[in-house]
Parts: sequence; C-alpha cells; structure tokens
Amino acid sequence: MPPIASPANLYADAGANMLSRAVKGVPYRIYVPNSGGSSVTVINPKTYSVVRQISTGYNPQHVVPSYDMKTLYVTNDQANSLTPINPNTAMRKGPDIPVTDPYNMYYTPDGRYAIVVAEAQEHLDFRDPHTWALKHRLYVTCPGVDHIDFSANGGYLIATCEFSGRLVKVNLHTHKVVRYLQLPSGSSPQDIKLDPRGRIFYVADKYRAGVWMIRAKTFTVMGFIPTGNDAHGLYPSRNARDLYVTNRGSGSVSVISFATHKVVRTFYIPGGGTPDMGNTSPDGKVLWLAGRYSSVVYAISTITGKLLARIPVGLEPHGLCVWPQPGRYSLGHTGVTR
Repeated sequence: MPPIASPANLYADAGANMLSRAVKGVPYRIYVPNSGGSSVTVINPKTYSVVRQISTGYNPQHVVPSYDMKTLYVTNDQANSLTPINPNTAMRKGPDIPVTDPYNMYYTPDGRYAIVVAEAQEHLDFRDPHTWALKHRLYVTCPGVDHIDFSANGGYLIATCEFSGRLVKVNLHTHKVVRYLQLPSGSSPQDIKLDPRGRIFYVADKYRAGVWMIRAKTFTVMGFIPTGNDAHGLYPSRNARDLYVTNRGSGSVSVISFATHKVVRTFYIPGGGTPDMGNTSPDGKVLWLAGRYSSVVYAISTITGKLLARIPVGLEPHGLCVWPQPGRYSLGHTGVTR
C-alpha cells in the first residue's frame, strides 16, 4: 500500500485540485448509471448539460474508477458484466467483461485485487484487476452486503450488510472473516467511510435515519448521529473537516463535523428530492448527487448549500461518479481516493 500521507489526515493527498499525473488533462465529467435501464448518462458540469449516453448491460449500479485511475468500470448487476469506459474520451473502452453479480466494486489498498461485491449471492470476489480472473471467493453470512471501506493500514475491510443490520470485518491478509457486528434492531447500514485520523468508521443507516460511529480499534459502536430519513451516502469534504450525508427520504444533505461528531449544517433540496450516491467536484465546491427516485442529478454548492442545478437523466440514477478526482489511487466505489 502507498505510505500514509499524514497520520492526522488519510485524505491529505485528495485535497482540492490535487490531481495526479494519471488524471491530469482528463475532461471533467459526471457519469450517471441509470439502474432502471442499460445506460450511463454523461454530463458536462460546466454547462449542466447532457453530452452523451453510453450503452451498458442491464441494471448498471455504480461507475467505479480503477485503482490506477485510468479506466471507469460500470457495474452491470443483473447483466453480470462490467462496461469499461475511457475517461479521456468519455466513451466505451471495449466490450463488456463477464463478472458474476457485480452490484458494487472496490480495490484493495495495495491494488492487488478488485473486490466485486456480489450482493445477491452474498460473497466478495477477489479478482485480478487486469484479467478479471477469480482469485478468491469469500462467502459472508451477511445478507445485503454492499458497501466497503478499508482500515488506515490497509490490513482489513469493513463491509455493510443492509438486509441483516450487520457489519463484517475481513482480514485482507488471510481473506477470512474476522467477526460480525450486529447493529441495534431495525438497523439497515448503507455507505461507510473512515474518518481522516483512521479511528472511526461512519456508517449511514437507512432505517435509523442517521449515522453510526464505529470505533476502528475495537470494532464496537461508540455513538449515533441523527441526520434524516433514509441516510445513505457519505462523502468527506475536500479539507477533510466535514462529512456530507445524503438523506434520501428527507431530500436533504447533513454536514457532520469530524471534530465534534455533530451536524453543523443541513442543505435542503427545494421541493424535495431523493439524493443518493455521488461525490464532490475536484475543487470541493460542488456536491454532485444522483436523485435515485427522481430521475435527476443534483448539483449542490458546498459553500452555500444552494441547489445549483437539477438535470434530467434516466430511470433510477444510482452510483454517480465525478471524474477526475484528486488522490494518488482509487479504492473504487464512486471514487473513493487516498
């Protein structure tokens, strides 16, 4: 794994406009998988306009940047395939790649494996990120496994399981389950993000309408922060001071301070909405989010909290990717970089 940039800030190399050589010169675009169909909508963020539709396999869930940040992969869940995209041209890079049940996808911090999250089949597939050959399949007794984040030292991952209210810890040296953590009754964990100091995993909870804090050292619950109905996506700010939480059922975004563990601001979408997955712009000034059940994409100012644009796209837009992103390497999902 690349050395930790700063013990005080894991995201120190993913600050505003800190683009690596791998992505410099890549056109700034928003890639939106329309999970209710078979396409990705490409948006020019400067004009808030749709510039292209890319055909994919059925039920595309997320647009995932490769570890080396040179390719975007669309995870076509029900088509059992990945669609590669060249971010330099915003066009297909080749034919679809056969992969079993790719609901989501991540990369180990050392770049050795792509981890295909097979949600419906309840396993994590460790694959060669170049040939896509299956190297190891880990079954988890954790219905609804879908989101992942990694420890600061890259030695383990924590995955959320929304249908069982559980988290699972996996040793990345042995590829074995360390143990499970059952959240309180009625929980439905969604996205997960490690805090900048590597001490706390934040876990959005759909049914509990807020965010759990999980102590990384002991893998235990240390607290809960109420945010809004259907809390779903989690995105650190570019300065690593705050965490943006999308409340899909409340049409809002909560801003949690990493320092105080409290909500310090709330952004509301005028007229309501269903903000889901996305990411911040390279400069950190705009939060781009898919409106999962509204067939639109939202552009929200992180400075004022105002809605800048509402752009129509396809049916059930989901794991939106903002590209390029600052950072040295990609851990996958919708552009988690360090």
